[in-house]
Amino acid sequence: MRRFVAPAPEQQERCELCGAPVAEAGHRHLVDVEKRALSCACTPCALLFDRQGAAGGRFRTVPDRYLCDPTHTLDDAAWEQLQIPVSVAFFFRNAALDRLVALYPSPAGATESELDSSTWQSVLGGTPLAGLLQPDVEALLLHRTEGRYACYLVPIDVCYELVGRMRLHWQGFDGGAEARADLAAFFAHVSGRARELRGADQ
Repeated sequence: MRRFVAPAPEQQERCELCGAPVAEAGHRHLVDVEKRALSCACTPCALLFDRQGAAGGRFRTVPDRYLCDPTHTLDDAAWEQLQIPVSVAFFFRNAALDRLVALYPSPAGATESELDSSTWQSVLGGTPLAGLLQPDVEALLLHRTEGRYACYLVPIDVCYELVGRMRLHWQGFDGGAEARADLAAFFAHVSGRARELRGADQ
């Protein structure tokens, strides 16, 4: 009987505002600042909500810029202040709460690290990237590997993509070889997209 049963059609991914079909990969996202959620968006909707104050400011289009600051240095002591138990963390400014929020990927998803603002300032205040962050839609992404630290400004949806990838591949206490390989591939992509911070950006 199986050969007479038609396979279920694949569901077309659609814009969550107007219902228009969108490409599975490479489409834009909106942040719903009231629900703290990401929504898939077609290009026209993304352009519509890219304007300041559109829809009363509830939806904001996630930008597509990647920046790095090779001059920003961290050391193990500074990382310990963050109390992040893994080698990756990202920080974004929550406009509703008017504060910086720190999260890191874990087997349970995005986990928040609760630290006071003075700690963030002491660790991240040395990079101009912190002052360039657009609230709710961009994040500072930190990565520690073999005693080296990298700092990027990235779209917020990229950070949640990383969280999903780590949940998918994580095994055991330290994540396992598959998760580490995927993490390396992820940061190779980010590094390839990011351009160095220039004076004109500030």
